[in-house]
Amino acid sequence: MTIKIVRIDDRLIHGQIVQGWLKTVEVDKILIISDEVANDEMQQILLSMAVPSSVKLVIKNIKDATYEISNEVYENDKLMILFSNPQDIVRMIDNGIKFQSINIGGMHYSHGKKQLLPNLSVDKNDVISFLKLIDSGIELETRALPQDERYNAVNDIQKEAENLGINR
Repeated sequence: MTIKIVRIDDRLIHGQIVQGWLKTVEVDKILIISDEVANDEMQQILLSMAVPSSVKLVIKNIKDATYEISNEVYENDKLMILFSNPQDIVRMIDNGIKFQSINIGGMHYSHGKKQLLPNLSVDKNDVISFLKLIDSGIELETRALPQDERYNAVNDIQKEAENLGINR
């Protein structure tokens, strides 16, 4: 299994993924890992309509994705793994899955969130999850498109943790 990119994007599949990432990062499969999406047939149909026919879309809940990755089900695949939030990645890591780098592509502003960067808005739970990823040695880089400059978000997240009084 070759993981080309692991990305957090609350919109999952949209123009930046199809027109930006898929044209630059060579993958044959997109793996969306989300309990919510795995249980929503309508959302699955809509997401599958946005994926080019040359790329296979697989949607799994966290339990099944953990099992399949651990048992090398995707051994011969070049994967793009998409999550909608950092909490789901923490659950995967707690289940023994390892990632080296996470691209934070889009966590948009909504009520209760604070915008740290143009494409990164967080609440306290997000910050706690990101701190767990940082403590696991995972790089957290932000950029919307592959040609954008990589930006290391670790300092911004740690600063927000201090602002929120989160002790590590």
